[in-house]
Amino acid sequence: MISDYRIENMLDLNETIAAELFEGKTYPWEVLPEIGDFIVKLGATLSPEEYDHPADDIWVAKSAKVAPTACLNGPLIIGKDAEVRHCAFIRGKAIVGEGAVVGNSTELKNCVLFNKVQVPHYNYVGDSVLGFKSHMGAGSICSNVKSDKKLVVVKDGEEKIETGVKKFGAMLGDNVEVGCGSVLNPGTVVGRWTNIYPLSPVRGCVPAHSIYKNKEEIVIKAE
Repeated sequence: MISDYRIENMLDLNETIAAELFEGKTYPWEVLPEIGDFIVKLGATLSPEEYDHPADDIWVAKSAKVAPTACLNGPLIIGKDAEVRHCAFIRGKAIVGEGAVVGNSTELKNCVLFNKVQVPHYNYVGDSVLGFKSHMGAGSICSNVKSDKKLVVVKDGEEKIETGVKKFGAMLGDNVEVGCGSVLNPGTVVGRWTNIYPLSPVRGCVPAHSIYKNKEEIVIKAE
């Protein structure tokens, strides 16, 4: 059921600096149009003792490690102890959680990475929310625009929710593991503690505590 993918069922809001962004909303994708403005508002409240402020709309925790070759565009917040590696490209409207890793040639745009998220190798994350400790294997991407350019609809079987947005990548619950080379198609929603097999084309909703082998074979994990 689509109701299984409500914010409280997918995300631990104690594990993000952006908890206020999700308040009053039902589903995680509802935050997508507000990320940029929220960053500017939140950034203005961050302690200058803990965060550098190298540009009008960029805040970087002093404990974060940012490679000199990384490209940082605002609005942007990089949290404490995060690591942004060589040639990472942050296009803006991004929150990088505490202890998160943004790796070589990874691109971020209009997204929230909760604490301890890892997108370490050649990933694209656009118009997405990645829950606490979620991990995207090398080369896995969030495809955020449909080929027909129509508005994205979230589907779970016969149930549908019109999102009203054209750009929508993926919503990953806490502790999701995405295998190398997988493509999360527009409108993909993955519940907590789920594993996606490598080289998977994923669309629609994938239940929590499951293993996605292919669209015909989704196995619920043993207790």
